[in-house]
Amino acid sequence: MAFVKYSLIRLALFVPLFALFVFLELGWLLAVVCAGLISFAISYLFLQKQRDAAAASLHARFSGRAKPLRTASEVDDAEAEDRLTDTHPDVAVRNDIPKNGIAKNGPRKTGPGSTDPRSTEA
Repeated sequence: MAFVKYSLIRLALFVPLFALFVFLELGWLLAVVCAGLISFAISYLFLQKQRDAAAASLHARFSGRAKPLRTASEVDDAEAEDRLTDTHPDVAVRNDIPKNGIAKNGPRKTGPGSTDPRSTEA
């Protein structure tokens, strides 16, 4: 949230400056450059607390220790799997097998004489 707040403050600095420079007929490119430099300087000088909070929130999100973000359907799926395994202890949920049935180490060997423990036939 701190990153969004800091970005919105910087945008609120940039937009009026850009509008002012366009109004002064500096040209689009020069207006973008001037507004960007001035908004950067103002934010660098006066928004240190917000910048530090934004940097800390980004570090926390991408450090590898943050909780994964899950969609509502992923949360529902996980809860359904938990209920299934709680009510039926003999059922195991295998998440390492992709939907196409081919494991990372190659296709399954099925049929008579197969030594693959995932094989349904013996």
